[in-house]
Amino acid sequence: MSPIKVLIVDDSAIVRQTLEKELSADPGFEVVGTAPDPYIARDKIVALAPDVMTLDIEMPRMDGLTFLRKLMKHHPIPVVVVSSIAQKGSDVALEAVRLGAVEALAKPGPAYAIGDMGIQLREKLRSAASVDINRLKNALSFEKQPAPKALVRTTDKVFVVGASTGGTQALELFVSQLPPNAPGTVIVQHMPAGFTKSFSERLNSIAAVEVKEAEDQDSIVPGKVLIAPGNFHMMVQRSGAKYFVKIKEGPLVGRHRPAVDVLFKSAAAFLGKNAVGILLTGMGKDGAEGMVAMKDAGAQNIVQDEASCVVYGMPKAAADLNAHHFQLPLQQVCGKALQLALEG
Repeated sequence: MSPIKVLIVDDSAIVRQTLEKELSADPGFEVVGTAPDPYIARDKIVALAPDVMTLDIEMPRMDGLTFLRKLMKHHPIPVVVVSSIAQKGSDVALEAVRLGAVEALAKPGPAYAIGDMGIQLREKLRSAASVDINRLKNALSFEKQPAPKALVRTTDKVFVVGASTGGTQALELFVSQLPPNAPGTVIVQHMPAGFTKSFSERLNSIAAVEVKEAEDQDSIVPGKVLIAPGNFHMMVQRSGAKYFVKIKEGPLVGRHRPAVDVLFKSAAAFLGKNAVGILLTGMGKDGAEGMVAMKDAGAQNIVQDEASCVVYGMPKAAADLNAHHFQLPLQQVCGKALQLALEG
C-alpha cells in the first residue's frame, strides 16, 4: 500500500519540523511538502497532489478558516486542523469542522513534545485520508429536523452513543432530533481536550435537551446529554436506581482517549437491557467489542448504514461482529432509538 501523502501548513517553522519529523518516522506517511501560509499551500496542493493536509488556523496573509472555505469550494481535499487548545482556538477549530475539515487536533505544547499527540495525529490523518470528500460535503448539508414534542412518557432507558470521523456533523443531526424529555444520553466523540466543551456548547445551542461536557459524578437523567471530555475516558456507573458517569484518566484504548469501547463495556455492566447502543460514523473499530458486550447484556443496538457514513469503519466493525439489531440511515437513527426506549 502506498504511503499517505501529507502537506503540512503552519506558520511556525518549529511546528512544521516537529510534525514532519513525527510523520516521516512512520512508513505509512510521506510528507510531500510544507507551507508557512495558505498562498504557498495553494500552489503546493496543485503541484504535489497530497492525499490530506494539516492546517493551522491563525496564519499570516490569510487565516485558516478563509483558506478552508475557499479550498472546499474550489479544490476540496481532506483537511485535519491542528490548532491551539485555547478556548478561542477550540471554537474556531469547531467552525473549521463545520466548514469541511475532517478532524481537529490540539497542537503540541510549548516544549513541542509529541507524546500521545503523535498517535492521535497519525490516526486522524489516516481517518481523513480515507474520507470520501463528497460524502463529507453531503453530511455538512444534512437538513436539521426540529425536535419532536415531548415523549408521551419518560423511561429508564439510556442512549449510549459512539462516533468518530464525521461524528460532529452526525451528532448535530442526532441531538437536534431529541425531544425535551428524551432518555438520558451519554456520548463519546473522538475529540481532543479543549474541543469537547465548545462542541457541547454548540450542541446545546441547537438542541431541545440540555447538552454539556460531562463532569465526574454527573447524573444521567432524561433531558440531558453528557459528552465525554477530551483526553478522558467516560464510564457509566450505578448507585441504587440512579445512573451517573465516572470520568477518569488512563491509557489510550485502541489508540483513543476517550474510547467508545470503555463507555460501551461499562454500559453493558451497569445498564444491561436499559441501554440503547448507537454507533455512528468513524474510522477503525472502536466500539465494536463494547457493542457485542451490550448486546449480550440485553441492550438494543443501532449502527449507522454505509451510505450515510462519512467513514463506514466503526459501524461496519460492529456489524461484522453481529453486534447490532438495526442498521439505519443517520436520519432514522434517533427516531428508532426513541421507539425502542418507549417499547421498554
